[in-house]
Amino acid sequence: MSSMNKLVIYTDGGARGNPGPAGIGAVIYDADRRLVAEVSEYLGVATNNQAEYQALIAALKKAVSLGAAELECYLDSELVVKQLKREYKVKNKDLAPLFLIVHNLSLSFKKITYTHIPRERNEEADRLANEAMDKGTA
Repeated sequence: MSSMNKLVIYTDGGARGNPGPAGIGAVIYDADRRLVAEVSEYLGVATNNQAEYQALIAALKKAVSLGAAELECYLDSELVVKQLKREYKVKNKDLAPLFLIVHNLSLSFKKITYTHIPRERNEEADRLANEAMDKGTA
């Protein structure tokens, strides 16, 4: 199995204001924990939860382009993780289409897991999201 077959992804999205200027960050590692890709994008105005979903969507698209078969996704948004695991319903009309995009992208992989982690364990993705917000509001 090539190291690209399984990827480990950390994503984070944030907004200053909620809604407010928002950015996303994602860090993608191969199975040996070598850095494969980083994502840092300014979104414009969005909510924190929209940004969390957008960060995951960007990372999943990148993983598809890298030809990954399995993904381990780590997010510090408990809401998004619980929605993706179907523990919470998606009641917010703005999040529903984003949830659907994630669901459709997830069909590209043989296996995908979503794990909630504390913010302290998500420093790299958080840094990239904040850099994106800094660039967008500069």
